[in-house]
Amino acid sequence: MQQTKVTWHTRQRNAYLLGLAPSLVVLAALTLVPALALVITSLTPFSLTHPQTSFNFAHPLQNYQQLLHDDRFLHSLVTQIKLSLFSVFFQVLTGLLLALLLNGRTWILQGARTLLLIPMVLPPIIVALVWKIIYTPDISPLHQVLDRLGYPLDSLLANPSTALWAIAVADVWQWFPFTMLMVLAALQMIPNEPQEAASLDGARAFNIFRFIVFPYLKPVLAVCVLFRLIDSFKAFPLIYVLTDGGPGSVTEVTNYYGFIQAFNFSWWGYGSAIAVVILVGVFVLSWLIGQAGWNNDYKTT
Repeated sequence: MQQTKVTWHTRQRNAYLLGLAPSLVVLAALTLVPALALVITSLTPFSLTHPQTSFNFAHPLQNYQQLLHDDRFLHSLVTQIKLSLFSVFFQVLTGLLLALLLNGRTWILQGARTLLLIPMVLPPIIVALVWKIIYTPDISPLHQVLDRLGYPLDSLLANPSTALWAIAVADVWQWFPFTMLMVLAALQMIPNEPQEAASLDGARAFNIFRFIVFPYLKPVLAVCVLFRLIDSFKAFPLIYVLTDGGPGSVTEVTNYYGFIQAFNFSWWGYGSAIAVVILVGVFVLSWLIGQAGWNNDYKTT
C-alpha cells in the first residue's frame, strides 16, 4: 500500500515536470543563455572595431579591474543610488497613501482608481515624451501657468541641480499605481473585526492603522519595494528621451553608462562587465530585502 502511494506521487511529480519542461526550455533560452553570453563577453576585451578579441580570455578580470578605477562609472553608481532611493521611496509612499484614501466600493472611488492606473499602463517611451513636453519651457503648460502667475521657471532638465530629480518625479508618476494596486488588494483581504473592535474601544484611526492594518501591509510593501527597486535600475527610456545622460553626466546612471560604452564606443566587453555588476547588485539588494524580516509579523498573526 505504501509502495503504491509512493509510486503515485512519483508519477505525479514526473507529470508536473514533463508539463513544465517546454516552459523551462523557453525560459532558459530567453534568460539563462543570454545571461551566460553576457558573463562570457564581460571576461573579454571584445570590441566591434577589433572582432578578433571576442574570444580573448588572456586577462578575464581586466574589465572589472578597470571599473574600480573608472571615475565615470563610480559616479554613475552614485547617481543610480540617488535615483533609486528617491523614486522607490515616493512611489511606495504615494501609492500607500492613495490606496488608503481610495479604499472603498463607491463608484466615485472605483473611477478614481481606474484613472490613476493610466500612467502604469502607458508605454515607457510615451511617458517620457509626455514629461518631455511638460519640462520644455516653450511648449509646457506648466511653465505657461507659472509664467502667468508671476513665477517663471527655468528648464528643469537643463539645470544640473534639478535634472535628476525631474526624472525621478516622472518615474514616480509612472509607477506609483503599482504600489497603490498592490496595497488596495491587501486592504480588501484584511478582516474587519479587529478594526471594528478597536474602534469601539476608542482607538484612534492612526493607532488602528499602526497596530492592526500596517502589520498586514508590511509583506506587500516589501514586495513593492523589491519590484520597484529592481525596475529602478531600468529607467533607460526616461533618461534617453529627457536628458540623454546630461547635462554633462549628471543623470548618467549605471545602465545608461553601460549603453554608451557598448553602443556608442563599441566596447562590448566593458559594457557587458557593467551589466554584470548591475545584475549582481540587483541580486544582492533583493536578498537583503528578503532578509529584512518584514514577513515575521505577518506569519505570527
